[in-house]
Amino acid sequence: MELKLIDEQGRPGAQVAASDAAFGRAYNEALVHQVVTACLANARTATRAQKDRGTVKHSTKKPWRQKGTGRARAGMTSSPLWRGGGRIFPSSPDENFSHKLNKKMFRAGMSSILSQLVREDRLAVVDVFTVGAPKTRLLAQKLKDMGLDDVLIITDAVDDNLRLSSRNLPNVDVVDVRGADPVTLIRRSRVLMTRNAIAKFEELLA
Repeated sequence: MELKLIDEQGRPGAQVAASDAAFGRAYNEALVHQVVTACLANARTATRAQKDRGTVKHSTKKPWRQKGTGRARAGMTSSPLWRGGGRIFPSSPDENFSHKLNKKMFRAGMSSILSQLVREDRLAVVDVFTVGAPKTRLLAQKLKDMGLDDVLIITDAVDDNLRLSSRNLPNVDVVDVRGADPVTLIRRSRVLMTRNAIAKFEELLA
């Protein structure tokens, strides 16, 4: 298949050949949902900690006598039914949020997302993408000239100038091919990819 190649003014030029396996795959919504959900879950860390009835601060004194009061029996104030009592199933730092995702599913999900980006005309290709100095103004002007605003830039290797120039742009992400994942691909409205990055994706997703 052919991908659209644009110049530094955003004008379409020649076509770039790309493999159908990586950029011409049918869209599988169920697979993409599973892959994205797994990536988000695997990025979670168990930082929550709640107390159960054994660790909450309480008195071990029986609140009232067992019989004769007309109220329900109560042994101590740490009961989960009481205000200030412990949680029945507390969150723990030992929680495991990870989802299993094998390589075949991940590659198929990435190919499906890339192919859908091509069909929706959200993927553009350039020969190379660099900035002359680590200045946000230079990168912002370059993207403006190309007609790109909310964009993910994928290169075969991220140099320091490009990385430093993009840090203060809230709607711009810059990653290399290895750093691209399903979540980053669908987060931005446009994806700008270099010709060498196309070749690396074809190698990784083959």
